[in-house]
Amino acid sequence: MSIQQSDVLYTAVATAENGRDGRVATDDGALDVVVNPPKAMGGSGAGTNPEQLFAAGYSACFQGALGVVARQENADISGSTVTAEVGIGKNDEGFGIIVRISAALPNLDAATARDLLEKAHQVCPYSKATRGNITVDLAVA
Repeated sequence: MSIQQSDVLYTAVATAENGRDGRVATDDGALDVVVNPPKAMGGSGAGTNPEQLFAAGYSACFQGALGVVARQENADISGSTVTAEVGIGKNDEGFGIIVRISAALPNLDAATARDLLEKAHQVCPYSKATRGNITVDLAVA
């Protein structure tokens, strides 16, 4: 279910110059980075790239969702980490992405950890935004 404009609590604003081979910055100056295509895609790899930025945002958002679910389930996720791997490749429409989310949950057994990952995937805003559009694989590290 989508939210209405009146429900928005915060809006992030970022502006890119020169696409994948330029610069991207937020309006508040908190993020200001050079972006370049990775070497694997024929670029210099000198800066970051959109896939790295997406992976950073998705992993942070998913970790937050995991925390919400863990509190509801009374599960200990202290010392946990979430890693997002974002792959880009060619498809019928040009290019597409695929994501692998892995979480290390040292204080939980594998079954409980997997259950929490599945529940976090249902509430994470990034997961909701991409659901049905890209493949997202979940794994317990």
